[in-house]
Amino acid sequence: MPVITQATLTDVPELNVLVNSAYRGESSKRGWTTEADLIGGARIDEQTLTGYMNDENIIILKHTDEDGNITGTVYLEVRTPKLYVGMFSVSPLLQNKGVGRALIEEAEVYARKYNCNTLTMTVISIRSELISWYERRGYKPTGEIQPFHAHGRFGDAKQHIELIVMEKDI
Repeated sequence: MPVITQATLTDVPELNVLVNSAYRGESSKRGWTTEADLIGGARIDEQTLTGYMNDENIIILKHTDEDGNITGTVYLEVRTPKLYVGMFSVSPLLQNKGVGRALIEEAEVYARKYNCNTLTMTVISIRSELISWYERRGYKPTGEIQPFHAHGRFGDAKQHIELIVMEKDI
């Protein structure tokens, strides 16, 4: 039976492969959440993931299948009174099968656990299908727009990209 638990340092290599396969490269094009045509390079690396694991304000949740393989993940950062949700990734072959919905619902459980009453995230502004998915789950655009991370830590934009901030009160 699939389960969602908190990831640990031993999960870093598998998380790195999963996140990059969900966002970038040819494998990501099997799913509907790919950014491969918008952003080049890696989405994440093991060093960054390890840093996340060592930060007391960051929780990485993992969704595992019956065999213990990581099939989805989400990054949560406690910024009381908000919980930031990021790096939301599902294996391209398992998208539209409830893994993402289960992870986003578990993020709400963690928000309550850490006394956060709002979940917040950034989404690429031209990703209308992804924005619609979040809206169906109660997230709303705040009107705030942020530039894409120019430092290259999350890849290199192939065109001008902006991020919209979306939030959900719980």
